[in-house]
Amino acid sequence: MENSLFPPSTSALMATKKPQKTPSEFEDIILRKIFLISLTDSAQNDSKIVYLEMTAAEILSEDRPLVLNRDLMERILIDRLSIQSVGIEPPFLYLIGCYRRAYEEGRKVGSIKDQNLRSEMELVIKQAKKLSVSYCRIHLGNPDMFGSSNSNDEKSLLPLIFSEVSSTIDAFGGTSSVSGLSCPPGFLEEFFKDSDLDSLEPILKGLYEDLRASVLKVSALGNFQQPLRALMMLVSIPNCANGLVNHPWWIPRTTYVNGRVIEMTSILGPFFHISALPDQSIFKSEPDVGLQCFSEASTRRPADLLSSFTTIRTVMNNLYDGLTEVLLALLKNTDTRESVLEYLAEVIKRNSSRSHIQVDPLSCASSGMFVNLSAVMLRLCDPFLSNLTKRDKIDPKYVFYDSRLDLRGLTALHASSEEVTAWIDKDNSENRVLQSQEATSSGSNTGVSVLSKAKPMSSCAGKPKYPFICECFFMTARVLNLGLLKAFSDFRHLVQDLSRCEETLSTFKEMQGQGASPQIEMDIARLEKEIELYSQEKLCFEAQILRDGALVQRALSFYRLMVVWLVGLVGGFKMPLPSECPMEFACMPEHFVEDAMELLLFASRIPKALDGFFLDDFLNFIIMFMASPSYIRNPYLRAKMVEVLNCWMPNRSASSATATLFEGHQLSLEYLVRNLLKLYVDIEFTGSHTQFYDKFNIRHNIAELLEYLWQVPSHRNVWRQIAREEEKGVYLNFLNFLINDSIYLLDESLNKIHELKEMEAEMSNSAEWEQRPPQERQERTRRFHSQENIIRIDMKLANEDVGMLAFTSEQITAPFLLPEMVERVANMLNYFLLQLVGPQRKALSLKDPEKYEFRPKQLLKQIVDIYVHLARGDEENIFPTAISKDGRSYNEQLFAAAADVMRKIGEDGRVIQEFVELGAKAKVAASEAMDIEAALGDIPDEFLDPIQYTLMKDPVILPSSRITVDRPVIQRHLLSDNSDPFNRSYLTQDMVIPNVELKARIEEFIKSQELKKYGQVMDMETTEATLQTVSGKSTYS
Repeated sequence: MENSLFPPSTSALMATKKPQKTPSEFEDIILRKIFLISLTDSAQNDSKIVYLEMTAAEILSEDRPLVLNRDLMERILIDRLSIQSVGIEPPFLYLIGCYRRAYEEGRKVGSIKDQNLRSEMELVIKQAKKLSVSYCRIHLGNPDMFGSSNSNDEKSLLPLIFSEVSSTIDAFGGTSSVSGLSCPPGFLEEFFKDSDLDSLEPILKGLYEDLRASVLKVSALGNFQQPLRALMMLVSIPNCANGLVNHPWWIPRTTYVNGRVIEMTSILGPFFHISALPDQSIFKSEPDVGLQCFSEASTRRPADLLSSFTTIRTVMNNLYDGLTEVLLALLKNTDTRESVLEYLAEVIKRNSSRSHIQVDPLSCASSGMFVNLSAVMLRLCDPFLSNLTKRDKIDPKYVFYDSRLDLRGLTALHASSEEVTAWIDKDNSENRVLQSQEATSSGSNTGVSVLSKAKPMSSCAGKPKYPFICECFFMTARVLNLGLLKAFSDFRHLVQDLSRCEETLSTFKEMQGQGASPQIEMDIARLEKEIELYSQEKLCFEAQILRDGALVQRALSFYRLMVVWLVGLVGGFKMPLPSECPMEFACMPEHFVEDAMELLLFASRIPKALDGFFLDDFLNFIIMFMASPSYIRNPYLRAKMVEVLNCWMPNRSASSATATLFEGHQLSLEYLVRNLLKLYVDIEFTGSHTQFYDKFNIRHNIAELLEYLWQVPSHRNVWRQIAREEEKGVYLNFLNFLINDSIYLLDESLNKIHELKEMEAEMSNSAEWEQRPPQERQERTRRFHSQENIIRIDMKLANEDVGMLAFTSEQITAPFLLPEMVERVANMLNYFLLQLVGPQRKALSLKDPEKYEFRPKQLLKQIVDIYVHLARGDEENIFPTAISKDGRSYNEQLFAAAADVMRKIGEDGRVIQEFVELGAKAKVAASEAMDIEAALGDIPDEFLDPIQYTLMKDPVILPSSRITVDRPVIQRHLLSDNSDPFNRSYLTQDMVIPNVELKARIEEFIKSQELKKYGQVMDMETTEATLQTVSGKSTYS
């Protein structure tokens, strides 16, 4: 005989006025309502009530009444769950219903006035709840125990958890859905509270897998908030937190694990994958953020775009906050903290190749995951970012001794990998000796040494143990490098790709106007499609990163801590730096500083991103290290610091925070100009195969900043002081390279103008041009545009350099007039003058010179100003002689021609007059030089400088090649190249040896030639006088 369905009695009411029921009757009624079962048959038919006929027979056989009580509770529940009739409520849903009905009965019982009866009934209901929960766990852990179910939802806790954590709106434009299933109050808490991990583990395994699957392909606009809140709730329960980190998918351990595998298969990975940023098509999430929010963006109203930006920023910050809460809950739990750190370390290590220029999207996690992880890690850092005093807990030796992240393999600020290894070995040796000494002196009560504090060791595993602040700091630095900073780089490349596509499209449309071909039409359609996609991706980046001011501010706070901590390794914010770089600093990963600079560059270009932020620590750091190659080896990294300062110039900055940054900053006033001049010199040799061209871009940034600083009186005074103190040191080197660059850039520009005019002539002859093959025309057109760009860039740089020579020479003239420099300066000015007013000047005429930054009138004025400034400071009258010695470009007529042009353009008459007078002096000096040359006659070769072939005045011997040269000549050479010009061995000015004997012979030669000339003159005068006397006698004879 089988149990059958039985309708309930609906007439029993606890609040009735009928004769009072006994406690056992109350208990029977409550349990029948909770478990929806009956032990007696009834004429009524209610499908919800199950008649347990066999159970009733067994109870009767035991001589017991057919009344439900707490002793029978578990027995009847098992019998009810064992029924597998068609249409009967599945076990999971039934047990949830039992708990809900028990909760409702509990509320009713609260109104019973009899305290003893109420207490008894409350115990019954509590046991019913406990039993329902217990069998829920048993059923979910062993689904086949009470028969199988076809619905996975009914055998999972996930819909129930969703109903518990759901809110009205869970997604962009969507509402939450929990499939009609609601969670009874208190059920989940009781389900997890009293259970042990072993019984929960099989349940949690499936639960976490379902949770992960629910967000696997969800974008920022999808419904991720329900699963996220579910995850937050679970990790707040210790057993569930342990179940999560013990899950086999917490850190996937398969054979082919890489960054992307961890992102897609680990439990947390898909949560971190939720993003608005573009991803590889096979991993793309839905809804498509770019398509939904930013398609045909150019036609959308600004208000609509702003609304999309706000929505994305809001939902992403909800994600960041939720994931931060998840990690914090796990980190606060001592049982799970280590697993979280291992997970983060594994994510970082498996994605280390994200730092490469080209990233393989199949083996590396997405940018979205790492930007999200960046935001979460920054939130974890919040407590010690707001209180920089906690930086003492950040141990630099983590970089060397921690095996979790393996930071030792990264490029260091200055030390080579061999130097790092040698230093660690030495430190370990010293540590062992010190520990041995302490053990000997103190016996079993070994004290804690300074070194052991610097490198704390675990007593059990022998591995270093570091405080959480230390671990969090270094992990965040790595995550930002692979995440947020990499996203900046991706965004920059995306903008460049978009710009190139737009330029190419413009060119194709011009060609289309001249006669369309099917191929051009296809190319235009392809480019328009690419531009639309790039535009969507660009706006996605902007929405999630650029528009999130809080994210950028947090990152700035982190890197402010970074630079303050790094400076602490060298003794704090003070100059000059120690002569020897501490190894702790030298061994730090280079990207720590590079990322700080990249962030500053990026933030400086976002309007108001720096507002209210304290930049002084960054400025101090830059000033201290940008001209310190013994601390930061990479010249390009030091050059990047100048880029940052450039962005902070008041005329360029988008932030009020930089308005007066340079004017009252003490370290800036003392060292900024000095270090900029030093870097200008140092950057000549970067060690890269592109160093010749790189230096121009770097010096362009330095020149712009120096020009601004010259306008600040306090900085200009320091500049003048440096020129006096370093007249033959760094300032002379700076001046030499400034002149070198000016000559090269202007020469290149002017030569390319000649080439450009030739190509213009070719293209203007339409008849001949059209006869050329299309491919040749296309190539020539491409080359024409390329030449235009080169001229524009070179001419802009040349204008800067000549401008700097002009404004500095007005107040600083002495270095220009040194023996090793004056002729070089004169040659440069003469060459420029020849190009601008000489016979070939008409060849430089362009239809639109301003398009190429070519301003010949302004250039001529600056050249003339330099001539005049140096003439004013020339107390020894050596400048006219240097001008006249230039056999390549000097021509006395050029001064008159230049003066005429200056008058026509209305320049200052006094300057013109001084310039003309200088030309006259140079003419006199040229005449005198010819007389001296004639007087010296044939000069012995040994008296001639082997480089310039001019008579030596101060001969010196080069120590390596033993060749004698003139001191000013070799000094001029050494300004650009510290090597012997004859054998390339290292050479400095203080190494040359005066050739005293040769100098005496040269001086003797000059005297003898002068005496010989004087004697010849005397003889001629005597002869002329004799002839005149003879002639006079004959006249009067």
